Amino acid sequence: MPDATKIDVDALCDSYLTSTQALMHRILAEEKAALDGAASKLADQIAADRLVHIFGPGGHSNLAAQEVFFRAGGLMHISAILDEGTLLSNGALRSMAIERTPGYGKIVIANNRIDANDLLILINAYGINAALIDAALEARHRGAFLIGISSHEHANKTSPDHPARHPTKRNLHDLVDIAIDCKVPIGDAVVTIAGMSENIAAISTFANAFALNCLVIRTVAKLVERGIEPPVWRSGNAPGGDEANGRFIANFQGRVKAL
Repeated sequence: MPDATKIDVDALCDSYLTSTQALMHRILAEEKAALDGAASKLADQIAADRLVHIFGPGGHSNLAAQEVFFRAGGLMHISAILDEGTLLSNGALRSMAIERTPGYGKIVIANNRIDANDLLILINAYGINAALIDAALEARHRGAFLIGISSHEHANKTSPDHPARHPTKRNLHDLVDIAIDCKVPIGDAVVTIAGMSENIAAISTFANAFALNCLVIRTVAKLVERGIEPPVWRSGNAPGGDEANGRFIANFQGRVKAL
């Protein structure tokens, strides 16, 4: 058989980098007010020595919750809800089925005893699945302050009849107190190859991680401006890491469920 047309993979990777950088610049330029408002709420919570909960119901959305939990340079007050149901490690198809199951998110929020003193970040790039919406509705019912990170375009342009949707057909960004738009385009993947029917190279993990780390940066800056140096994780693999972290462990063991 003759060789297929050679594909310029370097150009494709460069296109991916360009798309990723453009999306991040949009978050910086367009979400300043939302990020700043959310950071103020996080700073208030941490100044009062209260936890900041984060839940990413959905296969890869769990990565976002893990991105800022127990992470070098991350806030110790962040408590990730790492529910086993939607983790890909327990089966990808199982994860997708559970994130589409009405009522599941309500159980997770109740099990974690989220209440009126809590701040909860809900993160899912698509912003529509049943577990996510139930988590938002239950947390709101319990009086928690809600910050949502999702793609408004993706949610608004997804059919009301999509099988992932909650029975109410609602979007995350319409249910939270502060909505941060992570700008992920419909379909997530952003690289096109001639001869391929589907795009490749998803962008949502970068978008979610960038938005979250910008939120952490703004939160820490606000606390320092108030004269508060918040406890931040140092890598345990760095010199003095265990000793630095050990000064604060007693304050969080038992409070942070996943620690």
